[in-house]
Amino acid sequence: MKKITNFTEGKILSPLLRFAIPVLLAMFLQVMYGAVDLIVVGQFGSVTDVSAVATGSQVMTTITSIINGFAMGITILMGQKLGQGKSKEAGNVVGSGICLFSVLAAIITAIMLIFAVPISRLMHAPAEAFDDTVLYLYICSSGTIFIVAYNVICGVFRGLGDSKTPLITVVIACAANILGDVLLVGGFHLGVTGVAIATIFAQALSVLLSILIIKKRGLPFDFSRNSIGFHKGITSQILKYGAPIALQDGLVNLSFLAITTIVNSLGVIASAGVGVAEKLAGFIMLVPSSFAQSVAAFVAQNYGAKKYTRAKKTLAYGIGASLCFGIVMGYFSFFHGNLLSGMFSTDIAVINASWDYMKAYAIDCLLTSFLFSMVGFFNGCGKTTFVMFQGIFGAFCVRIPLSYMISKSASSSIFYIGLATPCSTFLQVILCLIYFILVTKNFKIRMDIENESYFS
Repeated sequence: MKKITNFTEGKILSPLLRFAIPVLLAMFLQVMYGAVDLIVVGQFGSVTDVSAVATGSQVMTTITSIINGFAMGITILMGQKLGQGKSKEAGNVVGSGICLFSVLAAIITAIMLIFAVPISRLMHAPAEAFDDTVLYLYICSSGTIFIVAYNVICGVFRGLGDSKTPLITVVIACAANILGDVLLVGGFHLGVTGVAIATIFAQALSVLLSILIIKKRGLPFDFSRNSIGFHKGITSQILKYGAPIALQDGLVNLSFLAITTIVNSLGVIASAGVGVAEKLAGFIMLVPSSFAQSVAAFVAQNYGAKKYTRAKKTLAYGIGASLCFGIVMGYFSFFHGNLLSGMFSTDIAVINASWDYMKAYAIDCLLTSFLFSMVGFFNGCGKTTFVMFQGIFGAFCVRIPLSYMISKSASSSIFYIGLATPCSTFLQVILCLIYFILVTKNFKIRMDIENESYFS
């Protein structure tokens, strides 16, 4: 039977890094799903194929982020239950999650199949790539059940302090996706259709492997058919923690879709260029994103165990480690973005457009090192409503209106449009700092009685 990883005792930095690195690698490979699709299409297809996959995958990324947000509700609740020593209740958390996410999968699939065409119109998909964009959405949305199942399983593993198992499954699935892309797109010249089919197959494989691993290892708590149901109190808690994160992630991604829509109106070169840049940005943001999830898992257990000072120190380590990586990744994005963009397209105009947009993300690398770790801290404490608020504020009060205003100015460029993102992140960091002060003041009395030995 699998053991629970205890984050409430011992050192902080080394266990945090050991947890974060597999999360980072797994997220890297998940981003590779879309990146490989774009690379293969860019090498064997046309600019319109690149535009269709770029726009369609942006929509699917938004859906995945919403699902992952809900799954964080399972991670947080499980972590808190385990930190409180209530491991028996963890089985009901998993059972409630299965029922809740089954309904969610059905709803999302139906919405996407019905509204694929209107969504493509809202995205201002270029006329040359419109039909292929719709086709991509139809095929990929039919595999939503696999996206949901994988994220639920990953949520359970993270709650147990296990970040290695999801990595194992996604490594194999990513390899399958690469082979599928090369075979279907490069070999059979199926274009967008081949890309979408390969993606669904890889996602299904990751779910199957995860289930087989769980059956072989078992779970460190009681779980049976009786555990599967909408347990009173537990289901509502999953929604309480997960829904604000899902809403925030979804709306934030919608803001990036809005920016994609603004750029799409500038033509197919700009559309393809920003599509490539967004894929690269997915890689750029992997480190802060992985620390956000890792800090959340650490803090959830320590918050449940009432070790508040240890939770604060976890945040400090998360920011410091993320910032070190952020400086390096920001440098390469700003000064060598053309080399990175060249992996996705052979068109010089597309490469240059992508590089312009990436320079703005280079600035964001530094700011997200603070923002994402703080978001992970608040999530672990269950303060997900504030996380939702700051995310929505950044997206709809700063990022979208600023992008739109810049796009309408006479001197607008893709770089200036991209600057709306770091401007938004900066203001969100300020909000998080203010809220952190308020939260830690409320915790102060409880922190004062914490044993100083937890300063490891």
